[in-house]
Amino acid sequence: MTAPLSTLAAPPAAPLAIGPHTVRPPVVLAPMAGITNAPFRTLCREFSGGKGLFVSEMITTRALVERNEKTMQLIHFDATETPRSIQLYGVDPVTVGKAVRMIVDEDLADHIDLNFGCPVPKVTRRGGGSALPYKRPLLRAILREAVSNAEDLPVTMKMRKGIDDDHLTCLDAGRIAVEEGVTAIALHGRTAAQHYGGTADWDAIARLKEHVPEIPVLGNGDIWSADDALRMVRETGCDGVVVGRGCLGRPWLFGDLVAAFEGHGETARPTLREVAVIMRRHAELLGEWIGDEARGVIDFRKHVAWYLKGFSVGSQLRKRLAVTSSLAELDELMAGLDLDQPWPDGADGPRGRTSGNNRVVLPDGWLKDPYDCAGIGADAELDTSGG
Repeated sequence: MTAPLSTLAAPPAAPLAIGPHTVRPPVVLAPMAGITNAPFRTLCREFSGGKGLFVSEMITTRALVERNEKTMQLIHFDATETPRSIQLYGVDPVTVGKAVRMIVDEDLADHIDLNFGCPVPKVTRRGGGSALPYKRPLLRAILREAVSNAEDLPVTMKMRKGIDDDHLTCLDAGRIAVEEGVTAIALHGRTAAQHYGGTADWDAIARLKEHVPEIPVLGNGDIWSADDALRMVRETGCDGVVVGRGCLGRPWLFGDLVAAFEGHGETARPTLREVAVIMRRHAELLGEWIGDEARGVIDFRKHVAWYLKGFSVGSQLRKRLAVTSSLAELDELMAGLDLDQPWPDGADGPRGRTSGNNRVVLPDGWLKDPYDCAGIGADAELDTSGG
């Protein structure tokens, strides 16, 4: 199940301060649409022993203000989750302010993260996500509304380097964030055009840390193992790490991260039998959360390939596992696996989306003037949460 951690030296074990919350070790689960719901956060927290910060999937401010049914389910936190962390997406300062005020007044969360990093077309074509920091005044207005309405709740932001290599925004955005009272910044070391392709630019994380020494900077991108996290901190000087695709099908990575940053323990290398137990629990938690076993198992299907990466599983069995619709069916199929397989060599590494060099879909004329924000308002808000 386990193997010794590498001999990489752990960085100084400085805790990460997110407003009044101390995150020790400085490890954050990245918000991922359709992934970081309450069941997945539960699994990751169990492996970490409750240490770290675990952020909800993306909540759109319009949907929250309008009390969209799906959105209200997505902001549900287990009683053991503390601090409760919500990521908000919005493009209209007034709507963002209303959503933050609602969170404060109704005690819906303890920490608010703002999404300025999503590269998907349905977000960027409205000027949101990773497109938004290009419009400096709009970014400032959103941050000002969020921070002023948050009262004592800390507000952080997650962003990318920029739209593409010709339109980099992270340094300007970082300075604006400091000036508007943002508590911490997470930087994914890719542009929107890269999506998830190529290699993350950790040097950009180091440059941002040097540019905004006043607040914590967290690094994100290409953290596939605990060793990667230690190396990022050592090479960039960042104050913590944000882990996204690296934990897909690997919720035990958070146990590895805790061990690595605390300078003790071993790294998990589960057998397929042990992985199967985790898969079953994940599917069961989803069913309980949704309130329907079949829907929970169907939602779990997207995780199957990630959990099984590297293991020897026949193509027909993989296909059948990817179309299961009940826990009994899932149990039957997993019983047909060679469950005594040890952790396979090469099973770590990239998972999830890897496409890159995409054309970024933007509103007409978006790049003409970074200071012209005409035409961006409440009608550009998405009406659903979860990406």
